[in-house]
Amino acid sequence: MKSRINKIYSLLCTFVLLMAATGCNDDNRSDLQLDGDTWITSFSVDGYEGEIDNSSQTITVPLPETYDTDAMTITSLAMSEGAEANVAQGDVLNLSVAQMITVTNGDVYFEYTVNVKHDEAKILTFRLNNSYIGVIDQTARTITVRVPSNVDVTSLTPTITTSDGATVTPASGQAVDFTEPVDFTVVYNTASTTYTVTVIVSDACEAAYVGLASSFDELNAEEQAAATWMLNNIPNSQYISFAEIAAGSVDLSECQIIWWHLHIDNGIDSMDKFNNAAPDAVSAASEMKELYENGTNFLLTRYATYYAVYLGATNDDCVPNNCWGQVEETGEITTGAWSFYIDGHEDHAIYQNLVMNSGETNAVYTCDTGYRITNSTAQWHIGTDWGNYADYDTWRTNHGGTDLGYGGDGAIVVWEYPTDGTNGGIVCIGSGCYDWYSYDVDTSSDQYHGNVATMTENAINYLTE
Repeated sequence: MKSRINKIYSLLCTFVLLMAATGCNDDNRSDLQLDGDTWITSFSVDGYEGEIDNSSQTITVPLPETYDTDAMTITSLAMSEGAEANVAQGDVLNLSVAQMITVTNGDVYFEYTVNVKHDEAKILTFRLNNSYIGVIDQTARTITVRVPSNVDVTSLTPTITTSDGATVTPASGQAVDFTEPVDFTVVYNTASTTYTVTVIVSDACEAAYVGLASSFDELNAEEQAAATWMLNNIPNSQYISFAEIAAGSVDLSECQIIWWHLHIDNGIDSMDKFNNAAPDAVSAASEMKELYENGTNFLLTRYATYYAVYLGATNDDCVPNNCWGQVEETGEITTGAWSFYIDGHEDHAIYQNLVMNSGETNAVYTCDTGYRITNSTAQWHIGTDWGNYADYDTWRTNHGGTDLGYGGDGAIVVWEYPTDGTNGGIVCIGSGCYDWYSYDVDTSSDQYHGNVATMTENAINYLTE
């Protein structure tokens, strides 16, 4: 039990050694008292009962939304038999900051951190018809949602997440008429907050996730995981199909960033295979190139990196020369953490605020042991043996890209085509480590997988700012 036990252990070892050196008999025994429990069994301040968690050594006191915590009186404190604490019933605590309570029993001690938690009633995320993300202003208590003109605003279904335990009216999942602004009220115990939701009908979005599927729901699992993240995290973002772009039925004149993440089971390794797999993207190429030439930025990931040729961003019209992939349901299970290298580019904007492995400033980790991954890769082999690029300088000059990340063999796995004149910027991520969906694996405790989302958000911000 923390440092005192360590000290006690050292004293015991010293005592045993002394006895061994001088001789001892069965009458010698230690006076240390190590068998007492040190639990707090109940605790309250100002009559509000604390929630005790012995595993995390915390006590959390739920309070009304605006309760003053500067001077709270301990109204009850019960502990294990024989235990004592550094505070007592009747003591006054300033719980506007965390306070520590130490419980001792003989020569054993245990520490609890006491915090308060005010009642909270907030809307955390707001989406309409699972496609249109709301921009939430927590200060003004407003939510703004853009929808295209072909959407019926008289019957839109919100999907709402709130702070823990809160309820919202109108309820999440209940169709609502948004012809005029609608008030949504969130309640939790003593807390109550009302948000005014306004739907703006506009065919001009600011950020788009594009795909081959006619709708978001028809995307494959890998692409849908990526698109879901974008719709939930990038304001004024929409899912748009290439067919809609080719038909001219969507307005992208105000779009600052277009992201395409293309997954194909078993991968693709040639432009012919790309064209056969993505005919709608090829059909929309002239419209997309015009957007690029007028300043729209692009994030192209996995096999979507081939599309840079159609945008006119490359000098030699070549696509990644070393590509492969597996099938989602039978992808390999990692036996260790996976990463790629960023030597010389550690300060680049897309690599900031990532969870790094201790001591490895040049490696970006994206998943840990036990992740099922397709290892879908679209990279550039560099070398005199094959691939047409003898070294990095040759690739930069002949192809026109700027390398930003590397595989273990030195292949280029992350690169960009910087803005030039009126052209937008393009960031490409073709590393097999960049993976959004792990079939039949719970990734919630994966310490590195959040880096995929962070890096994506960094890339979007880098391109648009």
